[in-house]
Amino acid sequence: MTVFWIMTALVTALAGLLVLAGARRGADEGEHVAGMAAAAELAELDRLKARGLLDEAGWTAARAEAGRRILSAERETLPVRAGPRDRFLVLAGIGVTAAATLGVYALYGAPGLPDQAYERRVDEWTNDLDTLEAPQIAAVAARIVRERPDDHEALTMLGAARFEAGDPIGAASAFRRALVLQPDDAQSWARLGESLVRANGGKVGGDAEAAFVQALRRDPGQLGARYFLGEAAMVRGDRATVRAMWAPLLATLDPSDPRRIDLERRLVTMEAGA
Repeated sequence: MTVFWIMTALVTALAGLLVLAGARRGADEGEHVAGMAAAAELAELDRLKARGLLDEAGWTAARAEAGRRILSAERETLPVRAGPRDRFLVLAGIGVTAAATLGVYALYGAPGLPDQAYERRVDEWTNDLDTLEAPQIAAVAARIVRERPDDHEALTMLGAARFEAGDPIGAASAFRRALVLQPDDAQSWARLGESLVRANGGKVGGDAEAAFVQALRRDPGQLGARYFLGEAAMVRGDRATVRAMWAPLLATLDPSDPRRIDLERRLVTMEAGA
């Protein structure tokens, strides 16, 4: 908490310095531009005289007229100058604003306080699970996991909800925590692999392949794991492993199922390219 107040004071002081520095820089730049314009006009008159385009009387009259315009313009656009009193007022205003802000925070705020509106929504979702969408189910499951971090079922539900909500990295984290509690859960190994595949843009990386192998080691009937292991083997050109992985999968699918038709077509294409 002490660090918070120290940082607040430093930021407030820095804001005051930036305001004053910016104002001073703006005035200096305005003076510089006006001075350059006046010098350029007088220099042009001198060049015209030197080239014989202005006689002495014309040059004198032109310089006098230019001088009058320059003085008039300076009076109309007199730059704002920040004096000691002005600086004090600006800093005092910033200090009062900061003090008022901190006062409101002291009355109504607290660091680490959860979003009460969001928490109330989660309360409502908890009582109506049947109508929830995946992100809402994930929020409810996350609360249960916070309250019961060793609840394997809650962790698997959290992983599934995050996966459906489009958060494969969060889903993988939940399934890993579930596997710490029950390392022989083949379904969680398979879901972990699927989450890693989605997080990797649809590619079966080394971590995902290892998860699928663990799933099949515990339950050879994990057909999703078989599909992805076949995909990985096809990328490597390992035709024997592709056939071994996909044969049980094809046997469970109806001959008219589009998924079976696609797998058979891919196997034929693979064999033809052998």
